[in-house]
Amino acid sequence: MFFADILETASLGNRSYLAGGARAAVVVDPPRDIDRVIAAAARRGVRIVAVAETHVHNDYVTGGLELARLTGARYLVPAGASVAYTRVAVADGDAEEIDEGLVLRAVATPGHTPHHTSYVLEADGRPVAAFTGGSLLIGSVGRPDLVEPRLTARLARAQHASAHRLAAELADDVAVMPTHGFGSFCSAGRADGDHSTIGAEKASNPALLKDVETFVEELLAGLDDVPAYYAHMGPANAAGPAPVDLTVPERADAGEISRRLAAGEWVVDLRSRLAFSEGHVAGSFNFEVEGRLATYLAWMMPWGKPVTLLAETAEDITRAQRELARVGIDRPAAAAVGSPADWTGDAPLASFPRATFADLAAARARGVELVVLDVRRDGERADGWIEGSVHIPIHQVHQRLDEVPAGTVWVHCAGGMRAAIAASVLDAGGRDVVAVDDGYAAAADAGLTLVTPAQH
Repeated sequence: MFFADILETASLGNRSYLAGGARAAVVVDPPRDIDRVIAAAARRGVRIVAVAETHVHNDYVTGGLELARLTGARYLVPAGASVAYTRVAVADGDAEEIDEGLVLRAVATPGHTPHHTSYVLEADGRPVAAFTGGSLLIGSVGRPDLVEPRLTARLARAQHASAHRLAAELADDVAVMPTHGFGSFCSAGRADGDHSTIGAEKASNPALLKDVETFVEELLAGLDDVPAYYAHMGPANAAGPAPVDLTVPERADAGEISRRLAAGEWVVDLRSRLAFSEGHVAGSFNFEVEGRLATYLAWMMPWGKPVTLLAETAEDITRAQRELARVGIDRPAAAAVGSPADWTGDAPLASFPRATFADLAAARARGVELVVLDVRRDGERADGWIEGSVHIPIHQVHQRLDEVPAGTVWVHCAGGMRAAIAASVLDAGGRDVVAVDDGYAAAADAGLTLVTPAQH
């Protein structure tokens, strides 16, 4: 008997796995906050005997080195990866016994990185699950452009070959268990579904349905922007990440918050976008703790810039701290709990209105002078946009404020979360702003004219 438990990190679009038998288990691609992994193993009543990395990750800081140190597990890292710490260098075909009748076999699957390695779990000699990391994803593959631009085309071809190798060597009923692809920017395309098998991928995955030339051409054409913080993840993982520190940050009062803002530091309000729009510390930015906090804050904030967190509860601070540690933002400079009245002292609160696409259409119909700012990514914009709108992707707004035309800015995205972030940045920059908190599909229903690429 064997088990393979999913350890979800939904905010980053990633999964880790705890897999094993009655007494022992392996952890594949562990997250930075390894207390979750240790708790999962304790619930199963198993000892972690191996920790396996499919590759040196470019999108999050691994907890693998520390997990192996704490548990005494063997730390399996692809032999081709250049790392600064002692590990078990894994080559194609190497096997690691996990428990009685359970073996983990390494399969070289370059493409996402040159050294990428998948792991096949074999129960009594029969493959039952493939931990495919950033190789074969559900309905897609991992993007090949995160290592070095000169290698991208070569790695794209390698992705195609690696996907076909897995499909050829494994039976249709073998479970496909990737690390990326659940909203991760490491995925080269949209990955649908939560569970898959080799057989299901043969029937639906473009990498297995298209010839290599077509696949590579379409893959490279569809690549979107890479989060800026990715540049720091690979070096951190190769050097060997320090243990995560989740102790309570220094508490900040209104005076401290004001001083940090005056020094040009980032003050981040974790409350809902509704609460933020109604009243907030002037100059603060709104990244909802319920949203993709780690991805967008780490993407937009200058690397190494001190950040102070504001939240309604200590639990929200703790949650945000955990999220940020996963992408290498280890210690908030300070934190404050309560309400904007607690954080501002005698200073007045800032606020801005929220609206729908119907409100935008009505304002345009009345002849109101306004700017429509679309902060969706390039790939989203390519499918169509509101006529007359200005486009600056969310992760570039803070650097391109001077490109936003004069006037009241109505900012929108696809659903409202990113529009709220951009609205807070514009507001902090002294602009009059309206946050469109609405699904993009409602734009056409509201009567707004949409432009499609064919019309442009």
